Amino acid sequence: MQFAEQFSDFEIVSALPTQLTWTHIVEVLPLKTKEAKLFYLGEAARSFMSTRALRKLINRKAYERKEIANTQITDTSRIPLNTFKDPYLFDVLGLKDEYIEDDLEEAILRELEKFILEFGKGFTFAERQKRMIIDGEDFHLDLLFYNRNLKRLVAVELKQGQFEAGYSAQMKLYLKWLNRYERQEGENEPIGLILCASGNHREQIELLEMDKDGIMVAEYWTTLPPKVEFEKKIYAILAETRERLARRKLLLPGEE
Repeated sequence: MQFAEQFSDFEIVSALPTQLTWTHIVEVLPLKTKEAKLFYLGEAARSFMSTRALRKLINRKAYERKEIANTQITDTSRIPLNTFKDPYLFDVLGLKDEYIEDDLEEAILRELEKFILEFGKGFTFAERQKRMIIDGEDFHLDLLFYNRNLKRLVAVELKQGQFEAGYSAQMKLYLKWLNRYERQEGENEPIGLILCASGNHREQIELLEMDKDGIMVAEYWTTLPPKVEFEKKIYAILAETRERLARRKLLLPGEE
């Protein structure tokens, strides 16, 4: 009865049983929104997930974390919706409380398959410490990926502390260089992700409007708190970002 009430669209209903089992569908029925249910069922179908893997995806709040990241994206953004998450959960990397950025990079490469699973479908690793020579000076990008679905390079910078405005200019320079020297025929313009250990940066990001330059910022957690605390933190961040988004929409007519 719940299934019939929640999925009244015949096209959706007729497609689901051919791709998923009934146990998959039962897993998503308790979720609050139809958007979340369809997101998780879509992910399960695309990745041929077991029910256990789907349950893990739900428990790790993949939909909510994509929704948080999407609030950075505006109508003029170069970043497609649902490309990134915020925060990223790097508990699988085995890092302890004290580490440096090099340790994080080493852990990512050591557990690259798990890192890419957290990042999302379509990502392939391209290069570490990508060297760029600009005006005779050496610059190094931490990690370079390629996303086959988006057909573009994805630059990733790792920062141990909280976000600083200067990181925006640094990433913009890297993307300009990649676009000039590494972008191949048929590819879209590169985009960048700045990963920071601290999340005290959301207002700065909103003001800088980095999404217009193809740059997004996300927080990462190296340890996962207990389930109740984790859910509380995620929903608090989500509520804050929704509030910022609503406030931004109210300001737009006056700004014009």
